[in-house]
Amino acid sequence: MDLTITSLVAACLSMAVLFVATKMIQQRPRTLYLYEKEEELLLPPVMSVVSVLTAYLPTLIAKGLPAVIHDLHSRLGSVFTVSVFGLKKVTLLVGPEVTAHFFQASESEIRQSNIYKVTVPVFGRGVLYDVDLATRSRQISFCTDSIKPINLRGHVDSMVHEVEGYFAQWGEDGVVDIKYEMGNLILLIANRCLLGKQFGESKLEQVSTLLHELFDNGFHLISLFFPYLPTPQHRRRDKARAMLGEMIHEAVRSRRNSGVAEDDVLQKFLDSKYINGRCMTENEIAGLLICMMFAAQHTSSSTSTWTGACLLSHGHRSYLAAAIQEQKRIIQQHGDRINWGILLQMTTLTHCIKEALRLHPPANLLIRHASKSFSVQTRQGHRYQIPKGHTLATCTTVGNRLPYIYKDPNVYDPSRFGPGREEDKVGGKFSYTPFSAGRHVCLGEDFAYMQIKVIWSHLLRNFDLELISPFPEEEWEKFIPGPKGRGGDGRGKGWRKRRTGGRPAAGGRGCGAHAAAPRVGGRGGAGGESTREAMAQRQR
Repeated sequence: MDLTITSLVAACLSMAVLFVATKMIQQRPRTLYLYEKEEELLLPPVMSVVSVLTAYLPTLIAKGLPAVIHDLHSRLGSVFTVSVFGLKKVTLLVGPEVTAHFFQASESEIRQSNIYKVTVPVFGRGVLYDVDLATRSRQISFCTDSIKPINLRGHVDSMVHEVEGYFAQWGEDGVVDIKYEMGNLILLIANRCLLGKQFGESKLEQVSTLLHELFDNGFHLISLFFPYLPTPQHRRRDKARAMLGEMIHEAVRSRRNSGVAEDDVLQKFLDSKYINGRCMTENEIAGLLICMMFAAQHTSSSTSTWTGACLLSHGHRSYLAAAIQEQKRIIQQHGDRINWGILLQMTTLTHCIKEALRLHPPANLLIRHASKSFSVQTRQGHRYQIPKGHTLATCTTVGNRLPYIYKDPNVYDPSRFGPGREEDKVGGKFSYTPFSAGRHVCLGEDFAYMQIKVIWSHLLRNFDLELISPFPEEEWEKFIPGPKGRGGDGRGKGWRKRRTGGRPAAGGRGCGAHAAAPRVGGRGGAGGESTREAMAQRQR
C-alpha cells in the first residue's frame, strides 16, 4: 500500500537522516593507530546529514534510496560514513572488495539481530530476531533442513499441480494483473508445500488476505526505525498478525491431534527438536511458518513479476524467444512432464530469472552492526578502519550494477551469466548478492528458483503474453520493495494473455495482461478448485 504524501515525506526524511548526506559539512579524516604497528589506517570519509535535506530529498522522493547511495558512491568511493549529528554513524560498503567481512564475519564481530527487530512484530515473539543467537541458529537450521534440495524434489509435482490448476482458470483470452496473479499462485504453492492440506479451500482466501495485510503494512521504511510507532499501517499489521497466528495455531493443534504425518514443512517442524530435546512450541512453529510464507510470497511473487516484465519488454524479445525455444527443446526430449531434473536443464530461464534479480533484488539495503573494529581495502588500494559501534550497510541494488563488474549494468541481459562471460563469477564472490551472501545467505534461494521456473515454464509453453501497461516502478518507499501494481498504487500491471494451444480452460478476464493457448505445446491443466475460482472472482 502506498504511503500518503505526508507519511511518504516522513519516511524520506527518516531515511535521509539515517543513511545519506552531502558534502557541505565534512570532517577532516583522522589517523588511527592499530595496536603498536607503524601502519596507520584512515577512517572513511565522513559526511554530515545537513545538506541532504535540500540536495538529495528530491532524488530520494523521485528515485528512491538506491539512487542517492549510487550518487554518494560515485563521489566518495566504496567506503563512506554518514554522521547523524554526531550521535550515530552509518558506514556504507559498496562492492565485493569491501563487503567480504560484512558477509562472512561471525555474530560476535558483526551483529545482525538488533538491526532486524523490525521483523519481530511480523514474525512474532520467541523466534529469530527476538531470541538469543544459539536459539536463532537452531531455528534457522530447522527452516534450512526443511527445504534442502533433497527435500524439495518431492514438492515439484505439488507445484506443477497448483500451477496447472490455477492457470486453467485464465480462459482463452483476456487481460490480467500479473503481480496479483503471481501473488495468489505463490500462496497456493507455499500453502501446499509448507502446510500440506492443513488449510482447507475455505480458509485459503482468508490466509491470502491476512498475509497481504501483514506484509504490506509491516515493512515500510518508517517501520525500520520505529517498528512499534502507532501508525495506521502498524495497527493493520498487528491485527493481521494476531488473526493469522491463531489460524496457524489451530492448524498445528489439528495436525498434532490427528496423529497423521504429512510430507510438508509443518510436519518437519513438528518433528524437529532443540539440542536439549525440546520440541518447538505452537508459537515458535507459527512464527517460523509466517517467516517462510513471507520469503515464499514476497521474494517469489515479486521476482516472478519482474522476470515477466523484463522478458516481455519490447527491447528484450530476443531473450523471450530464447526462453521459449528452450522449452520447445525440453518438450521434444521429455514431453510435457516436469520434474526436478528437467527444471535443472532450464538454463536460459534460470539466467532470465537471475538477471531480473540482479536488477530488482528483494531487499535494497542489508544492515548490520559492528561489534568489533575491522579494516577494509578498496579496489583502488585505500585502507580504512571501521570503528566498533558503527551501523553497517550495503546497497544490493548499487552493488549489483557496478560497471567494472557488469557490462552495461543497467541493461537487462541474461546472457551475461552464460559461458564465456559469467560476469558474476569473474567479479568475485560477493559481486552478486540478491539473496545476500556468506553467513546470512537466504535459505530459500533454491525453493524460490524452483517455484518461479515451474510457473514460467508453464506460461511460456501455454500462453502468448504481452505487456500492455508501462514497465513497473519499484516500491522504493518500502524497506523490502517489490514492483508497484495492484495493492500498491492501485493500478494493475497490464498483461494481455492468449492461450496458444492445449485444452480450453474455464475462467474470465483479469485487469492487466493478455494471453492465448500454448505457444509451444503442453497441457491445459487440471480443473480449478473453489479457492482459485474465489481468487479469480476477487480480481474481477
